[in-house]
Amino acid sequence: MNFMYKFLFFYTMILGTLLSISSMSWITAWMGLEINLLSLMPLMKKTKNMYSSESTIKYFIIQAMASALLLFSVIIFYNKSMNPSLSGFSSIFINSALFMKLGAAPFHFWLPEVISGLDWNIIFIIFTWQKIAPSILLSYCMNSTIFISTIIIFSSIISGFQGMNQTCIRKILTYSSINHTGWMISALMLSMKIWLYYFLTYVIINMNIIMILKQYKIYFISHFYKFFNFNKKLKLFYMMNFLSLAGLPPFLGFLPKWFTVYSLINDKFFVLATVLIITTLMTLYFYLRISFSTLTFYSYESMIYFNKNVNYMYMWLNFLSLSGLIICSMIMNFY
Repeated sequence: MNFMYKFLFFYTMILGTLLSISSMSWITAWMGLEINLLSLMPLMKKTKNMYSSESTIKYFIIQAMASALLLFSVIIFYNKSMNPSLSGFSSIFINSALFMKLGAAPFHFWLPEVISGLDWNIIFIIFTWQKIAPSILLSYCMNSTIFISTIIIFSSIISGFQGMNQTCIRKILTYSSINHTGWMISALMLSMKIWLYYFLTYVIINMNIIMILKQYKIYFISHFYKFFNFNKKLKLFYMMNFLSLAGLPPFLGFLPKWFTVYSLINDKFFVLATVLIITTLMTLYFYLRISFSTLTFYSYESMIYFNKNVNYMYMWLNFLSLSGLIICSMIMNFY
């Protein structure tokens, strides 16, 4: 695909998201979501293979269904503004459409199959940028707390169980994304600031991981033993980022989960906080399973396979993943 066309579709994709999150009516927000969808599809199909075509078609069908449900809910239940004419029952319909766009369980059935046929650049966009508009629109209709809490619990439990027996890295990261979606929804239910901090941390960690996977063309767990056996530095970066994604202290990924659990307990969501903590241990299992290759160091390992052209932005992002405890101490001093 020509660079100018890529730039055009990428620009309109960003424009669609900005239109959705800055709109004052649901119809305009729906239009922004559609612009975003139609701009992303050509970027998904930029590689000429059967799997990307299949993933593009599946993604379009599911997102079109979610958009139709969203438009149906807006026309029937909502006024021209962002305020619902009915509470409770009406918000369930629009929440369901937004959960389908986010890929939250039990509306997640499409996400693993779509992700397994895409390249790492598009996967990063779907895991990060595509969550912004539905999440912010979801914050406008958080009336049904029981329904939203049920979705959070489903996302946490289902992603934990289904991610355990996977060997494909793309599917493992997909179920990890579903689990983090549950955490982000719970953060969104508490405060927009907590959600923003969680989302930015998730973007940084995912960027680190996907940069490694893309550079070495890693798609299955068995590939790690082939590419990582002779590179101590790469093993260290890789292990740090996956443990940070799991939310282990002292890494950066621990902080947003700590803030979320702390706020849930303060707001008396004890059951929800307990379920999220338990299911995090389930996801930690397949994070450690992936990181197992980094726990063994050989005497003949060297740095010879490391890229000599150091990417300083990448080194800085990895430093952030390791400096979670320092940042935590600095933040706590202000409170």
